[in-house]
Amino acid sequence: MSRFSNLGHRLYQGEVSFDFVGRRKLWYSISGVIVLVAAIGLAMGLHLGIEFKGGQVYTVSKPGLSVSQAQDAADKIVSSHPLVQSVDDGKKIRIQVSSEEKVSSSTFTDKLSKEIGVPVAEIDTQVIGPSWGEQISKKALTGLIIFMVLVTAYLAIAFEWRMAVAALVALIHDLLITIGVYALVGFEVTPGTVIGFLTILGYSLYDTVVVFDTVKENTKGLTKQNKLTYSEAANAGLNQTLVRSLNTTVVALLPVAALLFIGGGILGAGTLNDISLALFIGLAAGAYSSICVATPLLAQLKEEQPDMKALAKRVALRRAADAKAAAEGGTGTPAGEEIADEDLPAGMVGQRGRASGARAKGRPSTKR
Repeated sequence: MSRFSNLGHRLYQGEVSFDFVGRRKLWYSISGVIVLVAAIGLAMGLHLGIEFKGGQVYTVSKPGLSVSQAQDAADKIVSSHPLVQSVDDGKKIRIQVSSEEKVSSSTFTDKLSKEIGVPVAEIDTQVIGPSWGEQISKKALTGLIIFMVLVTAYLAIAFEWRMAVAALVALIHDLLITIGVYALVGFEVTPGTVIGFLTILGYSLYDTVVVFDTVKENTKGLTKQNKLTYSEAANAGLNQTLVRSLNTTVVALLPVAALLFIGGGILGAGTLNDISLALFIGLAAGAYSSICVATPLLAQLKEEQPDMKALAKRVALRRAADAKAAAEGGTGTPAGEEIADEDLPAGMVGQRGRASGARAKGRPSTKR
């Protein structure tokens, strides 16, 4: 743990740096493959819950009745393999039958009563129409659109439109991956799933904004120097927040993983899977996108600006002059062009190139 803490300190000081921005083509390729697989899963269709497509829900309370016994009984009545779950700490069994099944609730109740040996009066029946699920879907979509618009407007005002675009792309990236994985594993989409989707958007945005805020601080007055390009300054800011992002993600994933793998997988509480899978995939995708998608995309957009292109040329010329001077044993940068640490953008003091040290060694001493 102390080594990890020391690594965070060295990353913040610029003593160690991982070139995330410079490898953006690699991250774009990885994201492209993941999104493509997710899109294929989404094209196969989502397994919508009864709340969205309508149907009947039957709740049975019988001591000793297992999920497998109830599943066998339901399969004998209808052919669509209805969803059977244990609810209320195992005290009750819930059976969901799709509206596609042409069987009335009274007929199903009578047959189920005979199969499991429970009086009809003790079987609770609830019929859900598809119009209710349609209303939920429309409201969720409306809320998502409003959220996206407000987020874009906020980032454009608080930062700039390029940061808003990068953050929006990262959000869509996270949504596509989460929904695609949901479709691939065949989990049922319920209102809890929608809540999970909206939750991960907030988390992903929070992580991205923290990184962008550091990048903004590091790039203040960047065009007044000729040591760093925008991509290098942005990458330095990303490294400064890297350990914090990883710590936040791990801490958030641990309880969600417990819900998903222990609660839903080992203990069989299937209702936990609805929200826990969305949160688990979304949190992981959000951490990845804030590091490997949002910031590299922001740097790419900024590098297209004329002043940043001019800065990149000045940086390249300076480094070429420094390299030539180092090879010839000269002093490197002409007098008057040396920039002190205090003239670098905020947070960039530790990011000075090693060429400065090499030039210092090659300079003749002024002492007599």
